[in-house]
Amino acid sequence: MVIGIIVILMALIAPAFTSLKSAGDVTNAAYNVKGVLDQARTYAQANNTYTWVGFFEENVANPSPNSATPKIGRIVMSIVASKDGTIVYDPSSPAKIDTTKLIQLGKLIKIENAHLWTHTDSPSGAGSTYDTRPNVAATYCIGDTGPPNSLTPFQYPVGNPEPAAQYTFVKAVQFSPVGEARINNSTSTYSLQTAAEIALRPTHGTTVDTISPNPVAIQFSGAGGNVRVYRR
Repeated sequence: MVIGIIVILMALIAPAFTSLKSAGDVTNAAYNVKGVLDQARTYAQANNTYTWVGFFEENVANPSPNSATPKIGRIVMSIVASKDGTIVYDPSSPAKIDTTKLIQLGKLIKIENAHLWTHTDSPSGAGSTYDTRPNVAATYCIGDTGPPNSLTPFQYPVGNPEPAAQYTFVKAVQFSPVGEARINNSTSTYSLQTAAEIALRPTHGTTVDTISPNPVAIQFSGAGGNVRVYRR
């Protein structure tokens, strides 16, 4: 009888533990993203150069790199910097960045059990919680359906001569030598925003968790590049 009661109790609390693990995974993912953004900004300022953080998502059920669908479950990030300190592309005529002009900063960062998500909520823009965080237009939220692809994508690996691409990052954040941060997309040619965002949701394999969602928003300011994590 005691064993039977224990089995029943375990069956009842198992979903709760699953939800907690999912919440922990996406929270860890958010702070990993924050760390990458902070690292890229610090390098740009310390070395008086430009840096970029690229975001890519792939199918977690397959080895990297892959283009299998659905592209869910494994987030890939790359940090690169300008070799000579210049912006390396013509702002008046943006085009794919010549990767012979870039250096790779560290290895690729890969995070599993997380999904880039273009948010559907409308926070009030006046508070410090997830539901009242500063409002960000979807155009400036890196997710699955947005923002519009960058006009200055870059590839991995970089090198001289330019090697074949394993990843092409069409979603990216650019940091300037003074720490300004911009979402690189086709809207207003990378205009500076008060706040921009990377949004995440937890996954189970290639399935996005919609039953016990724990969305997380990683926001950064344009002028200062300061990064903050908001979670529900």
